[in-house]
Amino acid sequence: RGRMWAYAVGFTVLPHVGGFLGWFINRQEVPLWYERLKKPSWCPSRKTFPVAWTVLYTGMGYASYLIWNDLGGCSSKAIVPLGLYGAQLALNWAWPPLFFGAHNLSLALVDILCLDGLVIGTVCSWYHINKVATLLMVPYLGWLAMATCLTIHIWKDNPEQKPGKSE
Repeated sequence: RGRMWAYAVGFTVLPHVGGFLGWFINRQEVPLWYERLKKPSWCPSRKTFPVAWTVLYTGMGYASYLIWNDLGGCSSKAIVPLGLYGAQLALNWAWPPLFFGAHNLSLALVDILCLDGLVIGTVCSWYHINKVATLLMVPYLGWLAMATCLTIHIWKDNPEQKPGKSE
């Protein structure tokens, strides 16, 4: 019982690690590159993103702990639900380097579309295990829907330059 709080904290903190690294590595690209992109009028302000991701990563991390705990840790029953969660987390962490770091809007779009599918799969696999964990993922799904639409708009409105091609 005494160690369970440590597991809860660890699972809750884990998503923040990749999120922080993505921000730290790409932080200079936001004012230099991102601000110059054409974005839709409904694009959230830059200040909104760190607040939103802090809340979302905390909720999804704690939700993953609930699933892990309900399935008895790293049991065979946990392979699919936590495997889907891990895969979506990897794609979540991959998006900032693709988008901000590589400026590869096409690959960032493919990443976030795959991410959408994995998060939906994760939520569906969690539904019969723990309803609270499932509900904790709902804000993430909502934000991800907005982020996907934003990525689509930015991809569409900012054609990538081909090497050696000038306007």
